[in-house]
Amino acid sequence: MTATPTFPFPLFDADNHLYETEESLTRYLPKLYKDAIQYVQVNGRTKIAIRGQISDYIPNPTFEVVARPGAMEDYFRIGNPDGKSRREIFGEPMRSIPAFREPGPRLELMNELGVDRSLMFPTLASLIEERMRDDPALIHVVVHALNEWLDDVWGFNYQNRIFTVPVVSLPIVEKAIEELDWVVARGARAVLIRPAPVPGFRGPRSFALPEFDPFWQRCVEHDVLIAMHTSDSGYARYNGEWNGNDTEMLPMRTDAFGMCTQWRAVQDAVASWVVHGALYRFPTLKVAVIESGSRWLFPLLDTIADVYKKTPESFAGGDPVEEIKNRIHVSPFYEDGISDLINLVGVERVLFGSDFPHPEGLAAPTHFADALGHLPVGDQAKIMGGNLSRLVTV
Repeated sequence: MTATPTFPFPLFDADNHLYETEESLTRYLPKLYKDAIQYVQVNGRTKIAIRGQISDYIPNPTFEVVARPGAMEDYFRIGNPDGKSRREIFGEPMRSIPAFREPGPRLELMNELGVDRSLMFPTLASLIEERMRDDPALIHVVVHALNEWLDDVWGFNYQNRIFTVPVVSLPIVEKAIEELDWVVARGARAVLIRPAPVPGFRGPRSFALPEFDPFWQRCVEHDVLIAMHTSDSGYARYNGEWNGNDTEMLPMRTDAFGMCTQWRAVQDAVASWVVHGALYRFPTLKVAVIESGSRWLFPLLDTIADVYKKTPESFAGGDPVEEIKNRIHVSPFYEDGISDLINLVGVERVLFGSDFPHPEGLAAPTHFADALGHLPVGDQAKIMGGNLSRLVTV
């Protein structure tokens, strides 16, 4: 076994994941809503059904068997020149281990991996909002049930080292504030906000419109980090129109057209922060984009610069490109070309994230530091943990 490298600075991973149990969405679900989430058997396999509709978004929603961590590293680093199938790329799966399910064993594994602290995101949670977008009240009920389970099993601050990130959904602003207050009271230092239009009784709309200002104001008061983690943002329906189908988002299956458009949701979300003004109205709000890489940012800033040139009156707070560069923190993929991102936004806006233990992440989180060897040690320290420490205060 290869020894884990050591560093002269602590590592704070911005993108770790837990694997939920079958109880995560059901244990605390009120009886009135018990049929909203069900686990059913289909041809001998357990599937999750949302309001009676079976979802394949997560092929194995029990997570009893999972792909090995980092199984797709070579795929993302060098591509797929041999045209291997997804099954061939993933290789042999493994049974879930306690470290994927519980904070105590996870902390032991973090010690072995050389990671001092981490943000810990749920995995199954990303299917909730999109599949309930026509029932905003139900979204809030199910999200709260999940957060109760997260608090019960993981806690939102485990020994000041594992910071589990609860979901907060925004359809009903008062409910969103109530949820925010509830999770912060229990130790949450970051909240997961989906990079997508907010479902609502009047239809979807941007989270950055003034009607959501009371929520963002409360986030400022609580000094929490807004983590916009990649999710099912609903864009699969647009891809479906191009592909001539109505398939839900299936991240574990290859969709060439979907790959062409996969970062549109995060681009639109970041554009909305400045176009609809919330980033200007809340100058101390802390925002990070997680597990979306960084390549989307370059064309977005080019587009925003062109828009600003043509309609500066639409940006009352000033240059939107500079606002994004100065305010949005980004966790790039290892293979993205991190130096290009540093040159664009500065070292203070770059966050180390491994996506461990997902197959599309890194098998060894410390491997991320290999891409930073050309930087001064002080800059490496910022990226590998210092920047996130500044954002997630305890």
